[in-house]
Parts: sequence; structure tokens; C-alpha cells
Amino acid sequence: MNRIGLKLLLCLLSACAVFAEGQTHRRSARASAKSLLVVTVTKGFRHRSIPTAERVIQELGQQNGWRVDFARTDEELRQKTARQQLASYDGVIFANTSGDLPLADREEFLRWINQGHAFIGIHAASDTFNKGVFPPYIEMLGGEFNGHDRPMRVTLMVEDRTHPATRHLGERFAVFDEIYRICNFDRTVAHVLLAVDFDPVSKEPGYYPLAWTKLYGKGRVFYTAFGHHDEVLQADWFRQHLRGGIRWALGEERAASTPQFRGKDGRIACK
Repeated sequence: MNRIGLKLLLCLLSACAVFAEGQTHRRSARASAKSLLVVTVTKGFRHRSIPTAERVIQELGQQNGWRVDFARTDEELRQKTARQQLASYDGVIFANTSGDLPLADREEFLRWINQGHAFIGIHAASDTFNKGVFPPYIEMLGGEFNGHDRPMRVTLMVEDRTHPATRHLGERFAVFDEIYRICNFDRTVAHVLLAVDFDPVSKEPGYYPLAWTKLYGKGRVFYTAFGHHDEVLQADWFRQHLRGGIRWALGEERAASTPQFRGKDGRIACK
């Protein structure tokens, strides 16, 4: 083989190697992509904004490389939360779920989170399995829905300005949404991200969390009480808020998770 032919052969081999490396990298990226199960089944009140929530999460998945699957019916929920199916997901999102959901096995579902998976709850996720229906779920989530007034504009206290779910909000942030009163909450076990300094129902002074993170065994839990209105779900601040919470819960970003409250009793009881 002459010198020109040898150079052509070497170039061809090099090009093939680069192509193969690229294909391997793409396969590796696909294999390592996080997978999320989004649950929108309701057994209580059903929010009209659920289709918007689904669309926003799907878009965030496309932008961040997450594989997003949905459980919209009882049958899909039972099938996709069975042990073998759960093994294919890295985390689950309860997007405005409500009531007593027909999970394949409630205890197994919590064990799955405890073993190192992500749980993300949006708005009415705290109106799910509450009022004594399944207390271990509320313990995992960190709090439960306990009423609301008409939608209102509130000024939020941003309790962690470095967390990926809140670092874009500044020290105080005003928002118009349906504001939940959260109870059965313990400030000594949760890391609060957003809160208000009054009771959202009675308007009396107090401390009420509206977004937080907490550890559940090896699992990570992120909850935000926002997301009643379509306008909120589609707002840039909320999309960044949700994206940051998901990334933290999936372990893609680091942030403090230690409870800020140092007192003896940080419990907020249900009225």
C-alpha cells in the first residue's frame, strides 16, 4: 500500500473510532438518564390545572434529560407502582393528587422511597392520604393540607436563598395562588424553603411552611404547596422552583437539608 492509501486508511479508521465513541456516549447518556413517574390520579378534589402540570413536567423532562412517564388512571397507577415497575424509576411526582390513591402496595411504595428514591409533591399532594387515611404517607411527606381561603397574594419568606429550588427568588417573593394551611408538620425534621408569617385561613400571626425538603431514610422528599392555578404552574419562577426541587430530590444538585429550627418543639398541629 502506498503512502497516500495508508493515510486514507488511517483517516477512515480514526473517523470510525470517533463515530463509535459518540454512539457509546449517547447510549451511556440515555442509560443514565433519570426516570420519573408522574401521578395525576385523584380520589378527592380534582384540579383543572392538572393537564398544565403534566405539560410543564414533560417540558422540564425534555429540557433536563429526564424520562417522564405518567399514571393517569387507577389501572395505570396499580401497574406502575408494583415492585417490579417501580424498580425502573428514580423518582415519583404526585402532581395535584388527592384522596386515597389505589397504589399497588402503599407500604412497599414508602419502602421504595426510603431505600433511596425521590419523591416530589405538588400542591394537593398534601391532600392525599391525609385526615388519618394513611399516616405513614404524611410522615414521609412532612405535612398535610388543613384548609385554605380564597386565592390571595402573599409575600413569602425565602428561608433558604441558596437551594436550587429557591435561589432565584431573593429574600422575599410575592405570589398569587391558593395558599394552603399546612399542619401535622415538624420543623425539627424538615428543611423549610418557603413560608408565611400568618395563618392562611384565620390570618392570625404564626409560622406556616409552604415548601420544604426532608430526608426519608435514604430517599429525598421535596414538597411545594404551590400549583393551584395554571398561571402559577406556567410561570418562570415556578418552573425554576420545581426544576430545582426535582434536581435536588434526584441527587443531581447538592443543597442543605438540615432542619433550621433549633427549638424543643417545632410542631404545627392540625386545628
